Amino acid sequence: MGLAILQSRAQLGLDAPPVTVEVLLSGGLPCFSIVGLAETALRESKDRVRGAIINSGFDFPQQRITVNLGPADLPKAGGRFDLAIALGILVASGRLPATDLDGYEVYGELALNGALRPVSGMLSAAMQNGTARVLLVPVQNAAEAALAGGSVYAANSLLQVTAHLFGHEQLNPIVAEHPQEQRRTYRDLADVKGQRRAKRALEITAAGGHNLLLIGPPGTGKSMLAKRLPGILPPLSESEALETAAINSLLGKPLDLTRWLERPFRSPHHTATAVALVGGGSNPRPGEISRSHNGVLFLDELPEFSRHVLEVLREPMEAGRITISRALRQADFPAQFQLVAAMNPCPCGYFGDRLGDCRCSADRIDAYRRKISGPLLDRIDMHLEVPRPPLEALRPNAPLEESSSAVCERVMKARLIQMDRSGYCNARMESREIATACALQPPAWELLERAMETFAMSARAAQRAMKVARTIADLAEEPVVNSLHMSESLGFRCLDRKAERQ
Repeated sequence: MGLAILQSRAQLGLDAPPVTVEVLLSGGLPCFSIVGLAETALRESKDRVRGAIINSGFDFPQQRITVNLGPADLPKAGGRFDLAIALGILVASGRLPATDLDGYEVYGELALNGALRPVSGMLSAAMQNGTARVLLVPVQNAAEAALAGGSVYAANSLLQVTAHLFGHEQLNPIVAEHPQEQRRTYRDLADVKGQRRAKRALEITAAGGHNLLLIGPPGTGKSMLAKRLPGILPPLSESEALETAAINSLLGKPLDLTRWLERPFRSPHHTATAVALVGGGSNPRPGEISRSHNGVLFLDELPEFSRHVLEVLREPMEAGRITISRALRQADFPAQFQLVAAMNPCPCGYFGDRLGDCRCSADRIDAYRRKISGPLLDRIDMHLEVPRPPLEALRPNAPLEESSSAVCERVMKARLIQMDRSGYCNARMESREIATACALQPPAWELLERAMETFAMSARAAQRAMKVARTIADLAEEPVVNSLHMSESLGFRCLDRKAERQ
């Protein structure tokens, strides 16, 4: 009889709760059982472990093998415990000394030939382990595991792990790689001809972390503008980069250190379902909302999305997190994203266009716009009409447009002001902070009050207008919000004005 105890971690959303892998070899007829709320892929690890041990040159014990994964009420899935189970069997059968695995956390899926395959969510596990134990991981997971700052050893196979534990072939500790130069893959704002007002709105959006809706005929540059927003946003901080990388790790995406500080940009098609946006499944996985965390979620052709799909955006836009509940488990995912959306002014797209010929009836236009609910519009800080650019702006000899790098410098200065004031961007201010942080001058208050009465603005819409005005003041490096700042902020709420005229 032999008993081995090893440490690992499960994956539950971005949480990685600790799991104790207990392996018991006892008398009786040979059999191999795994207990501890193991799902199908994990139960199948019996065959992978047996094949890996035999093909690595060890005898598989002909005894009763019981593997317990504790705690028993925590669901466990995938092949992440294969290596821990195999090492436990070798320790319990006396082929490896038990003390050699003290202080390790073990991860890795085994192939039948004993090779180690990567597992998803390795960065989350490494971050929650910290420096408590040494991580023993597959080579493909080494770079992301090392980012958390703990001790990491990486191997290609079960045989290489056992050679390390026997002292025959020592594994070298993995050192985290943080490249000094980041590969810039952003598109330049200078590519967009004309559209000065839309570019100004994009700069305010980037500076304050606001949400933006662009409305205009086809071909006016709405998508081009949205795709250039990441290029004027500040780079990710180290903590933000770790959060973003942890989400990609959970989805099994490879780590690209050349784009380590690059903000994500997600653009799902309008046929996407609510589950695709929010995430879900029996084993909850993040959707497009969480994949946009610390970045931009771009929804083109906004009214073409199902209304039910759009309504699921409301809660994460306010809370910055999304909770997915299933019968057996619940998972929390971060969702601190900037929403940028684009839409046509009517079904045919040419309502109000000086060169277009719109034949949509007033009822069709109204029905088209009502696909976007009032509560969702309230959560969008700025909505702006994007008209067709003048022809002279498209000529080859037209003046050069301002580059993304120049705009980004102003955005960075405004963000630093906000970080010094509250520790986060203006869009994240809570209600209790707005009164003091925004500091409206009396004429600005009067202007806002008149707008609320004239356009029937909700309290939420008014607060968002105040946040945008605060960002405009920060870009101007002015401590107080005056009437000019408030006037420009209210000018970026065109749908409120249209509602009043109707």
